Amino acid sequence: MTFRYGVIGTGMMGVEHIMNINRIDGAEVTAYADPFEGSRTAAASLVPDAVGFSDHRELISSGLCDAVVVATPNHTHKEVLLDVLATDLHVLVEKPLCTTVEDCVAVIEAAGRRQAVTWVGLEYRYMPPVARLIDEVRRGTVGRIRMVAIREHRFPFLVKVGDWNRFNRNTGGTLVEKCCHFFDLMCEIAGSRPSRLVASGAQDVNHLDESYDGEVPDILDNAYVIVEFEDGVRGMLDLCMFAEATKNQEEVVAVGDRGKLEASLPDHVFKVGLRGTHFVGSVIEEVVHDPRIRYQGHHHGSSYLEHLDFMAACQTGTPPKVPLVSGLVSVAMGVAAHRSIEERRWVEMSEVLPSGLSL
Repeated sequence: MTFRYGVIGTGMMGVEHIMNINRIDGAEVTAYADPFEGSRTAAASLVPDAVGFSDHRELISSGLCDAVVVATPNHTHKEVLLDVLATDLHVLVEKPLCTTVEDCVAVIEAAGRRQAVTWVGLEYRYMPPVARLIDEVRRGTVGRIRMVAIREHRFPFLVKVGDWNRFNRNTGGTLVEKCCHFFDLMCEIAGSRPSRLVASGAQDVNHLDESYDGEVPDILDNAYVIVEFEDGVRGMLDLCMFAEATKNQEEVVAVGDRGKLEASLPDHVFKVGLRGTHFVGSVIEEVVHDPRIRYQGHHHGSSYLEHLDFMAACQTGTPPKVPLVSGLVSVAMGVAAHRSIEERRWVEMSEVLPSGLSL
C-alpha cells in the first residue's frame, strides 16, 4: 500500500522534501498546501497529480494523506502543528520544532494526547559520515567521550519567501534556526544532558546593507558556543556564515580517552585515530556513503534516509528516532546561547527549560 504524504509549506525545504519522497519506493505526495501561489506552482511542477491547497487546514481535513511534512516558516510551526496534532495524522516537522521553549512545550503536550508519530526533522544525524561517527561513539571505539567540537563555516542565509528569515522574531535567532542541528548532534554524541553554556556572537558582515520596510535584518552571522554537559563532557560550536570560501562546510569531532573521531562534509571523509596506535598525521581515513540513498539533495542524502526511518516508524508503530524532546532541547540550547550573548554570562539550562520536564 502506498504511503501518502501531504507537504505543508512548499518553499525551498518543502520542495526538498517532495524531491526526496518522489524517489522513495512506496511513497507518494498526494497533497500540498501553501498560501503563496508561486510556492504551490513549484510543488505542482514536481507532483502534478497531487491536490494543492492554499490553507493547510484544508489539506489536513482532506483525507488524502497518511502523514504530513510541516516545512512552513519557523514562527508558524506551533499554529500548524497544533492543527495537525488534533488529528491522527503522522507528522514530520522541519527544524526547529518551534522558535520558543514555551511553544515547544505546548506542542509536546498536544502530541502526548495521541498515538500517531511526531518526528522532528533534525536530519544532520543521518549524514553518512556523521552517522558513522555516532555509531563509533556508541560502540566505544574511542572510549569515554570527553570533548565534542562542531564547526560550520558556510554561506549566508538564503532568500526565503517574504524574507521571513531575516529577523530573529521569525526564526528564533540564528542559534535556534541554524544551530539546533548542531546542539542536537552534541547531545547525541555526548550521551548526556546539557547543564550550562556560554556564547559570544554578533552580526558583523551579512545583510547589513539590506532593508525590509525600513528595517535592517538583525540575525547574527557568527558565534562561538561552549557547552558543559552533566557528566563532564564539553562541547564547542564554531559558526561562521560568511565563510563559503572553504573546503568543508561541516566538521564534527569527538574525542574520547582512547582516541579521536572526525567527520567532514561535503568530502564525506571519516577518520579514526587511536591513542597508542596512531599519531599526528597517521590515522585511518575513508570516504563514507550510504548505498540506500537515491537522492542527495541539499543535505547529502540525509533527508532521504530520514524519510525511510520516518515511514518505517509510521507503518510499524515504533517510537520516532528523533523525538519531540530532542527538538525541545536543541531549541532551548539555542535560546540559552542567545541569552548568553545578550547578557554576557554563563546561562544554566535550568533557566530556560521548564522545571519537572522529563528529558
